[in-house]
Amino acid sequence: MTTTTTTTKPVASREAFGNALEALGREFPHLVVLDADLSKSTMSMKFAKAYPARFLEMGIQEANMLGTAAGLALCGKIPFCCSFACFISGRFDQIKMSVAYSGAAVRIIGTHAGVGIGEDGYSQQGLEDLGLMRSLPGMLVLQPGDDVETEQMIRVLMTHRSPAYVRLTRQKLPRVHRDGYRFEPGKLDVLARHGTDALLLCTGGTVGPAVDAAARLAQGGGPRVTVGNVHTIKPIDADGIAALARECKRVITVEDHNVVGGMGSAVVEALAERHLVPVKRLGVQDVFGESGTPEELYRRHHLDAEGIADDVRDWLTRR
Repeated sequence: MTTTTTTTKPVASREAFGNALEALGREFPHLVVLDADLSKSTMSMKFAKAYPARFLEMGIQEANMLGTAAGLALCGKIPFCCSFACFISGRFDQIKMSVAYSGAAVRIIGTHAGVGIGEDGYSQQGLEDLGLMRSLPGMLVLQPGDDVETEQMIRVLMTHRSPAYVRLTRQKLPRVHRDGYRFEPGKLDVLARHGTDALLLCTGGTVGPAVDAAARLAQGGGPRVTVGNVHTIKPIDADGIAALARECKRVITVEDHNVVGGMGSAVVEALAERHLVPVKRLGVQDVFGESGTPEELYRRHHLDAEGIADDVRDWLTRR
């Protein structure tokens, strides 16, 4: 598998998703896409323009979209249904019954995740979706860290045979993977090894800032940390994380999601069962989102490189 992206400019994972769908449409004739009146924002419009007969505009009816997608999956189609993470996870009952309970291989795409969407504020910020989705039996939960990983992730989902949820960003993400990278579902992606003072685990929009934070810490004579990209929230790579946790002795997680129920919670659960190491969770600290630019909000919640580096340094120093 090779990436189809050639640019090295920052690219939103929602944009990479749209590119991947359009490219895969010809190769997979059973691929169908459903959207809830947000195709320009989710970037599914690229598929709609290329394959209008296989695109279903459902209007502002997410529940109906999910039920239709489940029926299409059970009839042998490869459905992707798209909306903002907050709107689609708000139809949790339909996801639970029509998709997960039925075992329908629906690929649910939630864009505009976290406070990184900026000025639109809490009503459109998906901050609880990971907690909801990973609670469902059989649900694969993914969150890519850049465009390279996104495109490979979507290709893998073309042959996936159970329900899946993919969490994508509105904001552009710096590329953290080289062209030779290979996405492996369920396996921790180690991005940087500066040392073993701590293991810094990140996902989605926080991957780039975490990699930058680790480099800042190392250059400043501070803690030397290893950085892991948790692209698969469920099933999480408990063994891979535990192996690095034993080596690094301390773990810090950072995510653009409520600290309750997100990637950090999944890590804590996995490590607690193994009675291993102390864990510090960084993220949106159990509060509602608010309006502001993506940069302001990442700075406010300490999700930018400087904030991550400061919190890592402070926690390791105090311990």
